[in-house]
Amino acid sequence: MRLSSKSIEKIWYSSHPLALLLAPIGWLYALFIIIRRFCYQSGMLTMNQVDAPVIVVGNITVGGTGKTPLVLWLVDYFRQKGLKPGIISRGYGGQASSKPQQVRPDSNPELVGDEPVLLARNTLSPVAIATKRYRAAEELISHYKCNLIICDDGLQHYALDRDIEIAMIDGLRRFGNQRCLPAGPLREPLGRLKDVDMVVSKYKAMRHEYKMEYSHGDLVSLADNDKTLDISELAGQRVHAVAAIANPDRFFAYLRQQQLQLELHEFADHYVFQIEDVTFNDGAAVIMTEKDAVKCFNYAVERDWKNHWYLPIKANLPEAFTIRLDNLMREVVNGQETT
Repeated sequence: MRLSSKSIEKIWYSSHPLALLLAPIGWLYALFIIIRRFCYQSGMLTMNQVDAPVIVVGNITVGGTGKTPLVLWLVDYFRQKGLKPGIISRGYGGQASSKPQQVRPDSNPELVGDEPVLLARNTLSPVAIATKRYRAAEELISHYKCNLIICDDGLQHYALDRDIEIAMIDGLRRFGNQRCLPAGPLREPLGRLKDVDMVVSKYKAMRHEYKMEYSHGDLVSLADNDKTLDISELAGQRVHAVAAIANPDRFFAYLRQQQLQLELHEFADHYVFQIEDVTFNDGAAVIMTEKDAVKCFNYAVERDWKNHWYLPIKANLPEAFTIRLDNLMREVVNGQETT
C-alpha cells in the first residue's frame, strides 16, 4: 500500500503508533548514516576537493526548508563582494547523470529539475547539475572561472569536500517526532546539527539559529514576465491556488492573508504538471509558486495565458548571519593561502 504524502506527514509529525513500529528500521538507517559519514571523514571513502571554496546548503529533514531562497541570497551577496559564484545541484526530479549538465533559464525542468531552473532564472551565475556534484563544481571552475561554489541540497553528499556547511530547518515544523527515516523525517540523526557551521531557521529561530524570513513581490505573469500585478487587486476574489511543493501551507496562508478566496489545487512535491492540471477556463486568476511556474512557462506561451501568475519570494537574513558568514569565509581564504 502506497501512503499519501499527507499520511506520511501525520506519522512523522504526530504521536502515531506506526512510527513506533518503524523505529527499529530508523535505528538501522541512522547507524548506516553514521558509519557512512565516518568512512568519509576517516578517508576510507574519498571526499573530492575542488579548486574553490565550497559552501553547502542542506537540511537534515525530508521536505522543503527554504534552501533555494537561501542559495539565491548567498549568490547575490557574494557577487556584490566581487566573487564569481557558481551553483551546483543534483537536479532532483530531473534526469541528471554523473556527467555535468549546464542549466539555463530556458532549460527543460523535466530534464534538469525545477529548482535548478529556478536558480538559473534568478541569478547571473552559472548553474550545473550532476549526480556527482564535485564534477559539476569542476566544470564551473574550469569553464566559467568560478571562485566560489555554492551547493544546493548537498549536506549528505559527502563525496564533495566542503568548507562551510549551512543547515536549513523549518522553524515551525522543526523535526517532527525526531526519528530517522522511515519512522520520522530525519535524513540524519539530530546531533548532526552540532557539526554544521550555521543553522538557519525559516520563520522562527531558537537560540544559536539565524532566522530567515521572506518578503513577497508583486505577482508576475507566466505569459509575460515583464507584466506584474499587485496582489491587493485580487482581494475578495476567488482564485485557483496551485502548489506542488513540500509544505505549501505557508504559501496558502499568505494568499488568505491577502483576502483571497482560495480554491486549492495541491500536488506532490516536484509534480510534473500536465496542461489540464492548471487550466480551469472559468475566468478566475491562477496563482502558483515560482518553483511551480518554471514547469508551466511553455504552456503559458502555447495558450497565451493572461490570468496565470506566480508569487516571487526573497530571503531576508539578519546582520548577525552576514557577520558570521564573513568570518567563516575569512578563515577559509586564510587557510587556503597558508596551505
